[in-house]
Amino acid sequence: MMKEIWTSLASVMGVLAFCQTLLQTVFPPELRYASSKLFNRIFNCFSSYCYFDITEIDGVNTNELYDAVQLYLSTSASIVGNRLSLTRALNSTAFTFALSNNDSVLDTFNGVPVRWEHVVTQRQTQSFSWRPISDEKRGFTLRIRKKDRPIILDAYLDHIMDTATEIRRKNKDRLLYTNSRGGSIDSRGHPWESVPFKHPSTFDTLAMDPAKKAEIIKDLGDFADGQSFYQKTGRAWKRGYLLYGPPGTGKSSMIAAMANFLGYDIYDLELTEVSTNSELRKLLMKTTSKSIIVIEDIDCSINLSDRNKAGSRPKNTNTNTNLNLSAAAAAADSTDQDGGGNTITLSGLLNFTDGLWSCCGSERIFVFTTNHIEKLDPALLRSGRMDMHIFMNHCSFEALKILLRNYLGLEAEEVEKQVLEELEEVTGKAEMTPADISEVLIRKRREKGRAVVELLEVLKGKAAEKNGKRGGGGGGAKGEKVIDNEMMMMMMEEEEEQEKRALDSPKEGSELADDCSNKGDDDDEQTQTTTTG
Repeated sequence: MMKEIWTSLASVMGVLAFCQTLLQTVFPPELRYASSKLFNRIFNCFSSYCYFDITEIDGVNTNELYDAVQLYLSTSASIVGNRLSLTRALNSTAFTFALSNNDSVLDTFNGVPVRWEHVVTQRQTQSFSWRPISDEKRGFTLRIRKKDRPIILDAYLDHIMDTATEIRRKNKDRLLYTNSRGGSIDSRGHPWESVPFKHPSTFDTLAMDPAKKAEIIKDLGDFADGQSFYQKTGRAWKRGYLLYGPPGTGKSSMIAAMANFLGYDIYDLELTEVSTNSELRKLLMKTTSKSIIVIEDIDCSINLSDRNKAGSRPKNTNTNTNLNLSAAAAAADSTDQDGGGNTITLSGLLNFTDGLWSCCGSERIFVFTTNHIEKLDPALLRSGRMDMHIFMNHCSFEALKILLRNYLGLEAEEVEKQVLEELEEVTGKAEMTPADISEVLIRKRREKGRAVVELLEVLKGKAAEKNGKRGGGGGGAKGEKVIDNEMMMMMMEEEEEQEKRALDSPKEGSELADDCSNKGDDDDEQTQTTTTG
């Protein structure tokens, strides 16, 4: 019985081999290819689906769409797929899931179902190539219903590209850049030097009033999602923030929290290392989109020579011209030697933040910080340059509760009610910065109860010290406040005058020469009058 079965099977296989040989002889490869193509067309006419192949390599170049689809599907493959491949890209902080070979996954876009299949096949014998090619041919096949193709195809592919870009941005390590000294460039031709940005500050840990914090988060979110709005209104896709307040109130931590919230790189611009307005523009051109450009302590970074020159221009220039010119030349030489030839002007800085050159990239944020907002030129503060002014004040009670949670792991409900009420009463009066309070908590972070008690004593001491200073005048509360304000204004004006004299020291030579020449003319006139008399 078995012998007859094997004999029949061998006969069938022989007939099949004969038929295959006959078909290859009668039907050449070209005819078979044409028949297969015709069959596929007939099948497609009756099929309700259309298919799109996305190969890994397009000719000799890598297909960007293939990488985007792979990243996009990783968001849904980790939930839907049965067999997954796990990868971690270079400079990435997260693991990504992807479809395994010849696996498929379903997706939905705008209510329309689509199907993706990851197709991996072995390559045929390779021809000679200068570029090494993988032995496997990879690609994705997208299946969409024919009636849905005109509705979603373009929008779906754009959605995939945008999602992949966002995933790369979130997974990529952020960088902190600083400009090279004197505008020098590195081996790659870049004027910026970078290090990985690892600052852990977030809006959750930022000691700040929650209402103000929520307002800033909403503004940042609206900016990041506002591409269509900025295009519709004809505005450059950028925004400016001015952080001002006493030292130690968290301005740098705010910048780090903004970068971590948005996933942006930070460019820390040191104006003292920039020589000219042209160099400033070149630095701006070399920054990337989705970045925060920071200028810290802008009030003391450079001498904004436009206004200073206008304010110090001599009124009388008709005497001893040669002496004035020589003194001005000496002053210019002194400026080049002492100040490194820095000629950045106020107009150059304004054009940097709000001029035509500020539009050479998109999705940028400018952040200026200062301890003395009254020293800044009003032109820097207007909307369009600094759109949002954020006052970083002394530590409030709400901010204090955040610090207790950060450093001691204590919620407000875990602190004794009486102690909490005393803290609420004395925090505003003490006028301590978050940095000062954090230092108290760090020292006693292992003894939570003792740390709270010690903090309360420190706050009471600071509050008593502040009250003692205010009460030393012997007058009423309003009079004391007026006197304090007047003293503060006088001190600020004196500091500003001292700073101006320090910055304008090269100009003193020319002014002294003018004074000497004017004095000499007056002496000559007085001598002639005496002789005549």
